[in-house]
Amino acid sequence: MPSTPCFAPVADHALLVELGETIDDATSDRIVALDRALADDPPPGLREVVPGLVNLLIDFDPCATDHRQIEAAVRNCLAHPPAAGRAGTLREVEVCYDPDLGHDLASVAEQTGLSVDEVIAAHLSGDYRVRMYGFTPGYAYMSGTPEAIQLPRKPAAIRGVAAGSVIIAGPQCIVTTLLMPAGWWVIGRSPTRILTGDLDHPFLFDVGDPVRMRRITRADYDRKVAA
Repeated sequence: MPSTPCFAPVADHALLVELGETIDDATSDRIVALDRALADDPPPGLREVVPGLVNLLIDFDPCATDHRQIEAAVRNCLAHPPAAGRAGTLREVEVCYDPDLGHDLASVAEQTGLSVDEVIAAHLSGDYRVRMYGFTPGYAYMSGTPEAIQLPRKPAAIRGVAAGSVIIAGPQCIVTTLLMPAGWWVIGRSPTRILTGDLDHPFLFDVGDPVRMRRITRADYDRKVAA
């Protein structure tokens, strides 16, 4: 990881701040800390901060500020980190692992040399944390999928993956929010609402939140989605 951040202007209204070269907890923690520091004390002209896996995109009003002033504000935040970081809010995601909802469970088990029950147990044991949003609304990329069940993405995306599908690829896990194609492994489905409908807080998670998976029965799943 570079000893100092790297800054790159994006058009006349944004600044890309790179805080690392590899996707790891240390880099992610720096990104979350900077995101929250800017939210707590926004510089003039700040519009939005979008955290990524190794960087942040800072969007600003070019009539109120410029790249140089935003970079100075970022450097000040990095030079004066808070005395104690915030751990985020623990969120819970309910998951039903019925075979017709997690239609890749058997394939994941076969490829990893585990039983289906062992795959489920491994997934439930993961130490998940939201690292970024991307691709579609509410699409939260979580780290923490246990190594024992990590698989590369499928060779091609599959159409018609249902909203609420719990999907894994490599060290990451996502709960889908829309009917969509996906090339990740579908191991279950969740009735937990990621899209909240609240304009001030539209998604269940904030970047940096820890997430715990909790298994539910098919009867509980059907009851919750029908409610």
